[in-house]
Amino acid sequence: MSVKSVNSKLAVALEYDRKGAPRVVAKGKGALGEKIVEVAKANDVPIEENEVLAGALSNVELGDEIPPELYRAVAEVLVFVLRLSGHRR
Repeated sequence: MSVKSVNSKLAVALEYDRKGAPRVVAKGKGALGEKIVEVAKANDVPIEENEVLAGALSNVELGDEIPPELYRAVAEVLVFVLRLSGHRR
């Protein structure tokens, strides 16, 4: 799953393997942010455009689980992703 901010070209990619909390696996601004989005699209990874959430997630170190204060916001994105993929109604 990728979360991006449209205006600042900030992108954050999350991985969730259902063990613990989702982890930040990629993040970047500008050209790097654009590349993250490009790779996500090429691999059919759903993208949620959320500037506030992307900004908060960009403060998480690569490889770290998201902090508890972001669980609810990320859970909402995960529900969105599951619905898109047909795994949840």
